[in-house]
Parts: sequence; structure tokens; C-alpha cells
Amino acid sequence: MLLRTCSKTKQAWPSWRRALLLVTAVFILAGCSTTSWRDATRESANIAPLPSEYSDAIVQVYAADTWGWRGIFAVHTWISVKPSNADTYTVLEVVGWRAKWGVPVLRVESDLPDRHWYGAEPELVYEKRGEGVDEIISQILEASLDYPWANEYVVFPGPNSNTYPAWLAEQVDGFDPDLPFRAIGSGWTP
Repeated sequence: MLLRTCSKTKQAWPSWRRALLLVTAVFILAGCSTTSWRDATRESANIAPLPSEYSDAIVQVYAADTWGWRGIFAVHTWISVKPSNADTYTVLEVVGWRAKWGVPVLRVESDLPDRHWYGAEPELVYEKRGEGVDEIISQILEASLDYPWANEYVVFPGPNSNTYPAWLAEQVDGFDPDLPFRAIGSGWTP
């Protein structure tokens, strides 16, 4: 009887292994891309109002799948702000590869607020408009000067691109984005 049970286990094992191999291959191939990240679109997703058509202050937080197979598990988040009557948006984000160039990973620059993240369409996960938002923007910009990990980046567990908006939410009254579950690093604490 014992011999019979073992032989059934041996027969089941190869099927289980094949299933695991198949599932792993599907996940890997699903995340593969035939294009380079260099060729991926960085165009606007046309979510944010144009500054020429919207004069009030606005704060937005976006999330988009990370590049390649990692996008199955994680998103990259960033913040865009436009004070009242401003002509452009300022984008604040943490980008890990900047450390390899010897520049801060925290990037604060005029840019498209709703740009595709290397081909991945962004999703608006937080927005605040109008009265009182100019003060929030001022606090976000001020607090960003003191971001303790402006020169550090660790994919997992953090600090990374998702740590930054979560940290700002703790520093700025009235800024309370609800980051997605896949915002790995948003709960990172030293």
C-alpha cells in the first residue's frame, strides 16, 4: 500500500512541475515587450486640464505600471502641481536610475503632468483643486526640500518612487492621497 501511494505521488509531481513552469512562462512572457523603454511613449494621456484652460490651483497624483514584467506587480507614482494662474505644471517624482548619473533621485521640474510612464498609461489616483490648494502646493514644494532620501533609491522595500508621495502625505496637511495597493514602498519606514 505504501509503495502504491508513493508511485501516485511520483506521477503527480511531473504534472505539478509542468503547471508551475507554464504559469511562470506566461507571467514572464506577459511582461515582455518587443520595444525598448527608450522607444516607449512619454506623451500626455490628456487627463490633466490644460493650464491655458484652467486657472485654479490643482494637485494630482498619478500611478502607472512600471516597465516590463515588473508592471504586473508594481506601479510608479508621481505628483503634479499647478498653482493658480500658472502656465505650466511642476512634476515631482523619484526616479531610481538618476542615482547612476550622480544626480538626486528626486526630480522636481516643469513637465507634462500626465505623461505616460514609458508606455504605461497613467491613472489619476488623487486630485485636489481650487480654494486652499495653493497653500498645499507651497507646503509640498517646501517639504520636498527636506525629503530625507532625495539621493537614495531601493526598489524593494524602499525608499523608492512610492515612498515619496506617502512621506509627503505625512508632512503636508490636506494632502492625503490613497496610493494603490501595488505602490510598493509606500509603507516603507526606516
